[in-house]
Amino acid sequence: MDLRVAAYAVVTDGDGRVLLAHWNEGHRSAWTLPGGGLEPGEDPEVAARREVREETGYRVALDALLGIHSRVIPASQRIHADTPQPMHALRIIYRAHVVGGRLTHEIGGSTDRAEWFPLSAIPALHHVKLVDVGLRMAGLVPATTVGLHP
Repeated sequence: MDLRVAAYAVVTDGDGRVLLAHWNEGHRSAWTLPGGGLEPGEDPEVAARREVREETGYRVALDALLGIHSRVIPASQRIHADTPQPMHALRIIYRAHVVGGRLTHEIGGSTDRAEWFPLSAIPALHHVKLVDVGLRMAGLVPATTVGLHP
């Protein structure tokens, strides 16, 4: 089984909007929390700040560690069909706010754009379950809210 450790951020602004990145890899795409995999030896907090900057153009300060989400992805659901084994994904999720930069879109990465969304618009977006998990951890949606997204 492969192991992937990644760090993500729930970034909000003064207008109650949430910053999301549009993940577009292989034949799959959906809105997600900005973030991604740790580089070897990288501190998770550094990784979260780096990934948000790469995917959105913003520099952020981390406010709190919200939690860790653990998920095993069966081999049949992995992005690359030639991968014969499942992957254990450990997702470290932080709460963060913007301290600088400006909205820019990542070029050549796993995301192709970023946008701010009102919290009320997120249920209608095609988004990954990690968005729902992060919003629940941040206390932005009720703990009983269940996402129906991949």
